[in-house]
Amino acid sequence: MIRSRSPRRGAATALACLAFTGIAAGLAAPAAASGDASALPVDNAFLRASHQGNLTEIAAGQDAQKNATTSCVKNVGQALVRDHTKLDAATKALSDKLGVDLPVAPTAEQQKALENVRNKAGTSAYDTTWLAVMAAAHEKTLARIDNQVAHGRNAEVTAAAKAARPVVAMHLDMVRGGACHGTGDHTPKAIHAGSGGQAALAAEVPVFLAVPAVALGGVLVAGGAFWAANRIRRNDSR
Repeated sequence: MIRSRSPRRGAATALACLAFTGIAAGLAAPAAASGDASALPVDNAFLRASHQGNLTEIAAGQDAQKNATTSCVKNVGQALVRDHTKLDAATKALSDKLGVDLPVAPTAEQQKALENVRNKAGTSAYDTTWLAVMAAAHEKTLARIDNQVAHGRNAEVTAAAKAARPVVAMHLDMVRGGACHGTGDHTPKAIHAGSGGQAALAAEVPVFLAVPAVALGGVLVAGGAFWAANRIRRNDSR
């Protein structure tokens, strides 16, 4: 005769199953979060402003290479073109992924500032005006980056902001105070996505290590739950 399962043991089996389900869901949650392609208005605004800032710096750098009167300003202009071209490629790729439409040109204020600098081409005032405009622009960019880091909601956009910060800070060092400090050793030592939550884990742990580790953890948890359930079933049949 087969004995009916006691309520206590049945509850234990159900509890083990629920525990396994909950743990498995917890393991799956980071992957879902990291693949979330949603972005809120603050993130969208940051991507759009970053793109316009990149367009402005690229145009300013190109203009400096043609019209600056000192090699220092020409070299800084070249660095701006190089670095902001790379930053903008990353910005556009992320915007495409998140479905964020980007402006086709700098803001009216940025265009006016660029035109004001160009109007001084061929004069001694060009370099000083260019440096002052670039210093102000990079200070605004750093403030925008810090706002995204503090208030951004999308982990990928915030990680991009953190990665861009040392590059922008390096540029500001080159033109700080409206004076040309040259390129020299102004190179970011490292670019980190920062710490806190799954974004940092995704940024710092290689995929080929992170994925097997998560998979192994899931196998171990599943094995433990299966063993516990088996034990309970064997006891029930006695």
